[in-house]
Amino acid sequence: MNDYIIEMLNITKEFPGIIANDNVSLQLKNGEIHALLGENGAGKSTLMSVLFGLYQAEKGEIRMHGKPIKVNNPNDANAFGIGMVHQHFKLVEVFSVLENIILGIEPTKNGLLEKKEARKKVMALSEKYGLKINPDAMIEDVSVGMQQRVEILKMLYRNNEILIFDEPTAVLTPQEIKELLSIMKDLAKEGKSILFITHKLNEIMDVADRCTVLRKGQLIGTVDVKETTKEELSKMMVGRNISFDVDKKQSSPGEIVLSIKNMTVASKTHKNNAVKNVTFDVRAGEIVCLAGIDGNGQTEFVHGLTGLEKIESGSIHLCGKDISNASIRNRSVSGMSHIPEDRHKHGLVLEYTLAENLVLQRYWQNDFHNRGFIKFDQVKNYAERLIEQFDIRSGEGAETIVRSMSGGNQQKAIIAREIDKEHQLLVAVQPTRGLDVGAIEYIHKQLIERRDSGKGVLLISLELDEVLNVSDRILVIYEGEIVGELNPQETSPQELGLYMAGAKRDINRGNQHGA
Repeated sequence: MNDYIIEMLNITKEFPGIIANDNVSLQLKNGEIHALLGENGAGKSTLMSVLFGLYQAEKGEIRMHGKPIKVNNPNDANAFGIGMVHQHFKLVEVFSVLENIILGIEPTKNGLLEKKEARKKVMALSEKYGLKINPDAMIEDVSVGMQQRVEILKMLYRNNEILIFDEPTAVLTPQEIKELLSIMKDLAKEGKSILFITHKLNEIMDVADRCTVLRKGQLIGTVDVKETTKEELSKMMVGRNISFDVDKKQSSPGEIVLSIKNMTVASKTHKNNAVKNVTFDVRAGEIVCLAGIDGNGQTEFVHGLTGLEKIESGSIHLCGKDISNASIRNRSVSGMSHIPEDRHKHGLVLEYTLAENLVLQRYWQNDFHNRGFIKFDQVKNYAERLIEQFDIRSGEGAETIVRSMSGGNQQKAIIAREIDKEHQLLVAVQPTRGLDVGAIEYIHKQLIERRDSGKGVLLISLELDEVLNVSDRILVIYEGEIVGELNPQETSPQELGLYMAGAKRDINRGNQHGA
């Protein structure tokens, strides 16, 4: 009898200028968690999109229980019991959480939508798997972490037996990651088969039974996780040894670059303010990290700081200049670079070319235009320099439409643009989200180089390792307030976790109260 529930045999998928999958085979056993590992642009998401019917392979076949099947579209995939949580969520922003979960298989009676039973089933699933949601919240108003939960519930609601998770932990907090990995183990015990795309080697070692590694579209091999190490997996993935330690010297903070006084930002989802009376400074030559569990005001804080939202009260000074009411363009020109949390919504114009996206912050400068006309040759030359410097991989170089690039390479494009432009303050929101270990190593070096060249860096991160290893000073945000200021060299992950969970407060933080 065939042990495999799904087999993808000799799959080849091509796009203009690139072979995304080159004769790749993958076999999923019944009830196993099978990890798919590879660098950004290695072809992992493409392979899973072929299985889910979003793409059609030029060569190869898919078998289920040993018999060939044809998956022409996602509806076919669902009919075969295959569900997928995408790296970039497929949600309707103007619909509620509940409406998104039931979309496509809405229960009706006499032609009318019956939400009551659907709500009961969704809330039961939410309760069972610890995926706390507000069914009535609009998707456009909820955090990225909440959107992730909605995607998972969509899959569970459809009773899918084969579950594809594409970078599911990229946007979650350490606590949420732990819960999700536990959920995945429970699902596997229930007999569901899971394909798990991730860059995080610790997660593979924790939950996966086997791991298939891709590099530049080709199959490197499939290994039993119990018989391998993180170091061996990383070498298979990138073809060289990776350093997991962040190498940096002691910081030498200088002049104040960013000064925030009593900043308050309203919430879109409830009556209370999302950010409450926050005060702190960032100096040249230091990396200050704003750490917290997702949904504690970080998103609203960054939106207020960068001009995406108006602040209710307080002030923001950048290099001594009051920018509290300045436009986004003025903040940028005044010396602020911003790597946003949501790369699709605030970081890129997906239908533009890579070159056009790389020059978005500078196209009006004399280098790139003449009497109102863009100098496309200069734009292309500039883009090609950044593509090479930051190892941005794309099928057609500077002319590639950004929508067609992998998530990790889209992220690299934003980082290249924001680091290369003239700035005094770099606001980096989850800059390594969705990046492989080689790219993370590179980005951390870039942040430290910014610091060592006398720039101020404000890092907003959900990754405990990143918070502790990269930052010089940690500010913990809980329910919109700064509840602690910690020295990363003198604190532990456990202590940091207590502050992030609101179980501990620093009574010396100005307007804060002891717990």
